[in-house]
Amino acid sequence: MTTSDVAFPVSCAPTGGRLAEPVLARAGQIWTTERGRALLALVLIVPVPAISALIARFVPGVKGEAAGQVLYFCAKAWIVLLPVLWLMIVDRGRINLSPMRRGGLRVGIITGAAIFIAIILAYLILGRLWIDPETVRAAAGGKGLDRLWLYVLSVCGLSLLNALVEEYVWRWFVLRKCAILIGSIGAVILGASLFTLHHIVSLRAHTGWDVTALGSAGCFVGGVIWSWLYLRYRSIWPGYVSHILADVAIYLIGWHLIFRAA
Repeated sequence: MTTSDVAFPVSCAPTGGRLAEPVLARAGQIWTTERGRALLALVLIVPVPAISALIARFVPGVKGEAAGQVLYFCAKAWIVLLPVLWLMIVDRGRINLSPMRRGGLRVGIITGAAIFIAIILAYLILGRLWIDPETVRAAAGGKGLDRLWLYVLSVCGLSLLNALVEEYVWRWFVLRKCAILIGSIGAVILGASLFTLHHIVSLRAHTGWDVTALGSAGCFVGGVIWSWLYLRYRSIWPGYVSHILADVAIYLIGWHLIFRAA
């Protein structure tokens, strides 16, 4: 008797298919739920800054080359465009200017001033011992930022624009998607952690692990504060004001290292 003579029960053949169909159906249904769409949004946006920074700043042949700059700007364009496209196409919402509730500006200034002081104190106590001014000057010189007028111009632009982009992406979009998945309190911690991730990569590219750890801890605390501000006032602007003051403190330290420190 050959195997062709053996009669298999008809019901046995499709058993695997019948078992797989409900599993595949449930997997497909995940993306039709609000939580499923929130998870997909996070998957599409969160890894991009960290991966692009990792490649642009550590991979030979890309690091310091035009390809690294192109990758950086493509990643930046992706994280800026995705939230607004998601709002219009997936969430079917309307764009607004995130109006600020009463009291938000004052609290933004207060928290920003507190962060400003904390950053300056951290630099005076630890940063001056851990950061080599010559290394910072060399890095700045490679970008032309060892000229004071260009440094000031860059600082003004970056302070205003970078803080806006990060509040828009990480608070208005990422934080809200995290809140859908795990609630507001958990979202504050998760959102701040995700916000810190790409800063770890960027800091490590220019500093040792001691400064990277200190700076990353500061990013996380800032992320928690700015997330709380967003949830409290349902607006990016209190966090934006606070964020600008934090960036100003960092750029003041940069100015001291490049132009003043021995």
